Amino acid sequence: MKTILSLLLLLPVLASAQPDLMSAAPQLAAKAYLLYDYTSNQILVNQNGDARMEPASLTKLMTAYLAFDALRHGTLSLEQKLNVPAAAVRNSGDESRMLLKAGQAVTVDELLHGLVVQSGNDAAITLAVNIAGSEAGFVDMMNQEAKRLGMNNTHFTNPVGLPDAQHYSSASDLAVLAAAILRDYPQHYPLFSLRNYTFNNVAQANRNRLLWLDPYADGMKTGHTESAGYCLVGSAQRDNHRLISVMFGADTDRLRATESQKLLNFGFQYFDAVRLYQKDQPVTQLRVWKGTESHLEVGFRQDLFLSIPKGTFAQLKAKMETHQPILAPITGGQQLGVLKLTLAGKPYAEFPLVALDSVPLANVFLRGWDSIRLIFQ
Repeated sequence: MKTILSLLLLLPVLASAQPDLMSAAPQLAAKAYLLYDYTSNQILVNQNGDARMEPASLTKLMTAYLAFDALRHGTLSLEQKLNVPAAAVRNSGDESRMLLKAGQAVTVDELLHGLVVQSGNDAAITLAVNIAGSEAGFVDMMNQEAKRLGMNNTHFTNPVGLPDAQHYSSASDLAVLAAAILRDYPQHYPLFSLRNYTFNNVAQANRNRLLWLDPYADGMKTGHTESAGYCLVGSAQRDNHRLISVMFGADTDRLRATESQKLLNFGFQYFDAVRLYQKDQPVTQLRVWKGTESHLEVGFRQDLFLSIPKGTFAQLKAKMETHQPILAPITGGQQLGVLKLTLAGKPYAEFPLVALDSVPLANVFLRGWDSIRLIFQ
């Protein structure tokens, strides 16, 4: 039996006029693009977001993610010096290089700067070989991590982004990866905002023009090959609202930045990220049967944010659905229902409601009494 409880979200009443988002959303000169709201975990714009595309040096976001993971687990340290393998110099190409020399000892911190800021293929290969023992071993790690993160349209064959028929990703998958970097390794994220880096007295500028165009932009990574075109994963934050843009296949370096800025500006201009509930804030109490407690509070384990078109707060409503009866034992974090949101009478979002505490099984006498009472419910 399903019980439906209705509740009105206590949101401020603003202007009720809803912007025409379909006409306002930018149509960008790119093969695929996506705008992801990191604050609310929502996709705001999606154009071919699941199409498999050549990621070029956007690949290095995964290389960086695995390097950050090695730092967290202590298999690398920032001060540790790594030897540059000959393959890192031989296979680094002509353009994207940190200008390392074979056999040179370089710190992990320097390599990460070279990887992120200078997009150095030689830095990527050096990190890969030292982390996994070989490029092939590191590629296996990349694909395992992509699978774990749910990047279902991604497969890697190298740690730098060289063209290969079996080396591909998608805008939606790279948004997942960018969000994972922000979520799991915020201490390393400032690397992505650096405009330049000097190594061995050679200064190289970050290829991400967004860092100069947009005062709110602070990352993340560019990519380019002749076959992939110009690609960019961008991120910007205004107040506490963060957006991530992903773009594949722009025609020029300048275009990938200006088009990405249009996408970010659209998100900030037309959407607000509203916190509906705080972490562990009770939404309501539910009746529990056969447990040591008769009632249990439900809510969310993390702050619940929702991105909503500006001026539409008054049109947002919610109802909570639970499956009754709820029987002990209940463990904290167990899903007991769903919060369904509608906007202007149309379905908008759903969020799982979880138990905020545990309720153990009661003794045999109380369980028997509740069994009798349930017969008459």
